[in-house]
Amino acid sequence: MEMAGNPKKRLGRGLAALIGEGSSEDTAVQDLRALRHMPIDLLRASPNNPRKSFAEPELEDLARSIREKGLLQPIVVRPIANGDYEIVAGERRWRAAQKAGVHDVPVLIRELSDGEALEIALIENIQRSDLNPLEEARAYSLLLEQFKYTQQQLGDSIGKSRSHVANTLRLMNLPEIVRAEIEQGRLTAGHARALVATDSPAELADKIIKLGLSVREAENLARGATSPRTTKPKPEKDPDTRALEKLVSDSLGLKVEITHKGDGSGNILISYKTLDQLEDACRRLQK
Repeated sequence: MEMAGNPKKRLGRGLAALIGEGSSEDTAVQDLRALRHMPIDLLRASPNNPRKSFAEPELEDLARSIREKGLLQPIVVRPIANGDYEIVAGERRWRAAQKAGVHDVPVLIRELSDGEALEIALIENIQRSDLNPLEEARAYSLLLEQFKYTQQQLGDSIGKSRSHVANTLRLMNLPEIVRAEIEQGRLTAGHARALVATDSPAELADKIIKLGLSVREAENLARGATSPRTTKPKPEKDPDTRALEKLVSDSLGLKVEITHKGDGSGNILISYKTLDQLEDACRRLQK
């Protein structure tokens, strides 16, 4: 993970060590020294946590588990002003613990700069959490802007392809009304990616939601409607043109389409599926 202002330097301890998942003996000793139980009232949520929405049913399920078995995984925190601690990783567990009525929680205390805490929070959430597509896109954007990642480096860090990173970032270009539909779960990431390159994403998004279209259907809709307001159905071909198409098609044994232009010119499109069909058509044309 590159630090801001120093593109060649990454966090030497690594994400796993920083959030308490290292497996070495030295890391285990460090974790034991840093692990303690702390009043839950001393913990504060980080404003830089990319995950902004927490589903109530999931929190209730986790709270039920905490009541029965306790909080099994410590929350990673760092000291801030007034004797409080900011959550670096584990806000969901913290919220569920409050619902469960827990007064003290296990924490791992880490001495981290603002930059380190932000970077770890972003990477940890991207790797572990079911972020919605917009939260994921914002996290990617923040890492690229503040920590000078390239898209390839970011993809390598989180186990995603560069194309996945690029496509997710494109969601930030959608209108606010469409982004709100994504965050509320009415549009999936697949739906959203189909809308990015269209002329009227808000109008198409409304249509996708109302008709309950699948991602494939949304992609077909987007391909066929660069501007839904001006899209017109193809005019039907006149009987003479259809008859001429059939005549040429029967002669060649292939599908033939004839298109007339307004100035009297036009095109003939001959479609073939194999080279043998092409060679046979060429022989017929030579005759």
